[in-house]
Amino acid sequence: MLTKEYYFELPPELIAQEPVERRGDEKLLLLNKNTGLFEDKVMKDFPSLLDENSILVVNNSKVRKARCFGKTEFGGLVEFLFLEENEDHSWICMISKSKKQKIGRKYSFYDKNGELVKVATLIGEYPDGNRQVTFEEPLEEEFFSRCGHVPLPPYIKREDKFSDETRYQTIYAKNEGSVAAPTAGLHFTPEILEEIKNRGIEIVEVTLHVGAGTFLPVRSENIEDHHMHYERYTILPEVADKLNEAKKSGKKIVSVGTTSVRTLESAVNENGLIESGTRRTNIFIHPGVPFRFVDNLLTNFHTPESTLLMLVSALAGKENIFRAYEHAVQERYRFFSYGDAMFING
Repeated sequence: MLTKEYYFELPPELIAQEPVERRGDEKLLLLNKNTGLFEDKVMKDFPSLLDENSILVVNNSKVRKARCFGKTEFGGLVEFLFLEENEDHSWICMISKSKKQKIGRKYSFYDKNGELVKVATLIGEYPDGNRQVTFEEPLEEEFFSRCGHVPLPPYIKREDKFSDETRYQTIYAKNEGSVAAPTAGLHFTPEILEEIKNRGIEIVEVTLHVGAGTFLPVRSENIEDHHMHYERYTILPEVADKLNEAKKSGKKIVSVGTTSVRTLESAVNENGLIESGTRRTNIFIHPGVPFRFVDNLLTNFHTPESTLLMLVSALAGKENIFRAYEHAVQERYRFFSYGDAMFING
């Protein structure tokens, strides 16, 4: 399978630069994965589209203000994206102008009032090009709230602003650690969630902290040669029990977002059951890789040649997805993180 087979033309003006004015007002394209038929809906229809014999799985990871700017001793500004904390409290980071940064260099981080908050030292380099930095003492979340910016994706061509602190966050986010929002969850309002519960559909939470790999393009010619970055996920024992009971009783497992999919499909064992715990995953789901636990998926519209487009093609079939995407372009659906939604059922 070639990466170029997953390319499609997308008019630049369809890449959403802002969220809709009110959550829940997004368009929703309903796609039946078995028949390939699709239908135009709106997000407020979503609860009525769910089979009553379903369980809904959401990712409660919270976006960290992980984009920070460090000043070198020469006065230059270097952009850091703090990806993950190591056990020794050093950090894995993506760094701008990385080839110019030397081991041992120090960086000063200031808050919005110009007050010095922390000094980091560059101590290592990883094979994938990421860097390792350390501080004199472990970072606390206050560092990011004081020094950080919302890490909007690179296809949003503007600086972050105050409203992004709430809108680039799901309303059920609680566990800090992502560098990108699990964007399918951005469409939910309290009213939509309440309507789902009123239909007797249980909502359970998992956590997968979204890493920078979600933005990275597939650079290999063949899909199978691409390697995903690792991301950390957690499934609590009581959640695993509920999911396994739901699966045994024939309920539809409905995943909100590709991050929830990757969590569940990483945690399913050889007996088809979800194992609880905290682990790391670099699972890459593409056509030819079977879904072992998830039945249906609420997701956004994804970038050409991306791992996420390959994932939804694995669930619904590449031809079905590309026909639905062609329709979405014709009907001026909004694409990517702040865009509209698609519900793959059947």
